[in-house]
Amino acid sequence: MQVSVDRDRCCSSGMCVLNAPDYFEQDDRDGLVRLRETAFRSERSADLRLAAELCPSGAILITEDDDPAAA
Repeated sequence: MQVSVDRDRCCSSGMCVLNAPDYFEQDDRDGLVRLRETAFRSERSADLRLAAELCPSGAILITEDDDPAAA
């Protein structure tokens, strides 16, 4: 699983931080999303997926390792 964020799309709602605080944070200067971690444990994948699903601006992209589009 790979996770990326698009800070240009972020609207600073904070849903990512509320649902997966181990992996996301909001920048103190502009409130935009930042990834805290780059290695994602499989047991926390539900938190990451929920954060992406609840992001109102679609700024979080999750790509599965077996996704041919990721290659």
